[in-house]
Amino acid sequence: MTDLGRELRLCREAASWSLARMASAIYSSKGHLSKVENGKARVTRQLAAAYDQALNANGVLLAMVDDVPDQRRPRGLVGLPEPTRHFVGRTPELASVAVALGTHQDVRTCVISGLAGVGKTALAVAAAWQAAGDFRDGCLFFDLRGQNESTLTTTEAAHHLLGALEVPRDLVPGDQDGRVNVLRDILRSRQVLLVLDNVRDARQVRPLLPATGRSRVILTSRSRLPSLDDAWHVPLGMLTSQSGQSLFHAVLDGRAEVSDTDAATIVRQCGHLPLAIRIASARIVHGGWDARHLLRRLTDAATKFPALDEGDRSVTAALSVTVDALPPDQRHHLGALSLHPGSTMTVQAAQALTGLTPATTDQLLDQLHEHHLVTRAADGRVQLHDLVHAYVVQYAHPDEENTASVINRLIDHYLAITTDADALVEPQRFRIQHTVSPHSEPVFADDTSALAWLRSTWPTLVRTTELVEDDRCWRLALAARGFFFREKLFDAWISTHERALVTAAGDPAATGMVLNSLGMAHLESGLIEASVEYHQRAREAFAEAGDEAGAIDALSSLAWARLYQGSPSEALSDLTTSLESYRRSGRERNVVIALRGTAFALTALGHHDRARTSATEAYKFSTSPIDMARALSCLAWVAYQANHLAAAGRLSAEAAELTENGYELARALTGLGNVAARKGDDAEAGRLWTAADELASLNPAVVWESSARRYVSGSAV
Repeated sequence: MTDLGRELRLCREAASWSLARMASAIYSSKGHLSKVENGKARVTRQLAAAYDQALNANGVLLAMVDDVPDQRRPRGLVGLPEPTRHFVGRTPELASVAVALGTHQDVRTCVISGLAGVGKTALAVAAAWQAAGDFRDGCLFFDLRGQNESTLTTTEAAHHLLGALEVPRDLVPGDQDGRVNVLRDILRSRQVLLVLDNVRDARQVRPLLPATGRSRVILTSRSRLPSLDDAWHVPLGMLTSQSGQSLFHAVLDGRAEVSDTDAATIVRQCGHLPLAIRIASARIVHGGWDARHLLRRLTDAATKFPALDEGDRSVTAALSVTVDALPPDQRHHLGALSLHPGSTMTVQAAQALTGLTPATTDQLLDQLHEHHLVTRAADGRVQLHDLVHAYVVQYAHPDEENTASVINRLIDHYLAITTDADALVEPQRFRIQHTVSPHSEPVFADDTSALAWLRSTWPTLVRTTELVEDDRCWRLALAARGFFFREKLFDAWISTHERALVTAAGDPAATGMVLNSLGMAHLESGLIEASVEYHQRAREAFAEAGDEAGAIDALSSLAWARLYQGSPSEALSDLTTSLESYRRSGRERNVVIALRGTAFALTALGHHDRARTSATEAYKFSTSPIDMARALSCLAWVAYQANHLAAAGRLSAEAAELTENGYELARALTGLGNVAARKGDDAEAGRLWTAADELASLNPAVVWESSARRYVSGSAV
């Protein structure tokens, strides 16, 4: 590399170029060039190619770069999209981004800005793949959707980033400052490359940017983001005529003959915009058109977006060529896809939206993918880019009658699929029965795939409830309740059920179920007084409906709230009534839950032997690992309160061994830490509590072990 630096200096001086002029030509800095010339900075093939191009070195500098590809591979997640094969005309810009990503530079953020469709994302992805070997802890890609109504807030973006960085959901703070602090701490201690695509403005991303450390961020935006003063800015303009024609012919790949004159005219009519050029070339290759037919299409104002007449070379102008050229059925189905409430969907959701068979849906998505109107990811998910969505909503939206049909199919789909997923993940839970067509082929092979689907789709389910005006809203909300409880997604739980409560009006039984679920959500959130109120209202609704089973459920839930409210005698009375009813009706899961509550109430009253009997019975009747772990933690709590510390430690350890649920494991570890603290082993207590904190945030208002930790922690680390 020292030889290359020496040769670079000779070529530069032979051209009578200063360091400043050279740096300007390749969007670099004098400092970095000086390091290269002195053999103190690594040079990639892209950088060497940029040097060659700027100095007309005829490949001399490029030939001096080692041809062996970099074998380093990040040990973290690499979620970068596949790079395009036809990446032309951006050598200087790619070199400039490479300089910004150099781990020895003071710059930590690179902004790629330019017009929609100019190739910002393609450049960012190419640069990220080139630099991936330098970021051992992973390379992540996120679309911030800055140009549509569903743009991610800073808080939401931080939440998704923390999830991809494998921060347990229970440890993700609910507020923006908390999430940003955790994110910055991770980026400071790791070596991660983030590509944040479609940034709306500097305010959206400034809190997400690393202040120190070796992590780097690439931003793409239609705005230049000028207020990010410390960032490395790479403005991306239109392709030159020569580069545009090179791109056009590269996509043709020899599969059609187009004269240089026609190619130049097509590129000019596309505004030298890469996306429009790609689409135009694809029309010839796959659409059965010749160049003259395409030119007539491009030059006719009736068939091209009016913005082209004003010289505005926007992506929507290019999209008009694609969308208007689609066969009527494809255009109709694209409009149906635009009605999806989230930017990504499964193939099955696309099938429900379009009403097509699985095979025909796949064919449609393949065709739309080829036209750049949707993206098919390796995991099988389908994404409509925000600009495509905006264009289709304006120009290819289904009429009112068709819109209603599409939305109805989608709601049926998500209700059926969510119900199936819930049944697989929580098979023992009592649920209402209803029959709805999913409008798609089966989705889940087992409970693992069902849980993965719920984790990736729950934000869409929240938005779907906002589309429903009938009973399917409260049915969908209740189907998602078990997952919200499992993952402690209290905001989603409450918001969906508040909407569900509106649609349940006039149906007292449904109203009772929704109110009871809202009470549980507020109790789990630590809002005990609100929980009591919701459960009382639920009892009234069930009484109005003549629903005895529902009334017992509300009574049982109210008993738990009373227990945490500090009224164990009242709670015990209500739990005893509930338990008798559950035994008579054979609702075994509810029997287990009521037995645990009874044990906690008896413990609070000092009746430890009776509490132990109740908790032991709960363990005996438990059929799932998570319920068994909860029963063991309950037994451990009884032993702890009875001052049987050895038994409490043993039972908490058994619970920890049994569960894979982060929340329940944190509970068991907290119990073990409490025992250690009571025994005077402060170091062990601190270690166990720290391990618990890394798994979940336990609310002392509703978690006995967490409350006890507060009491004993004064004597432990």
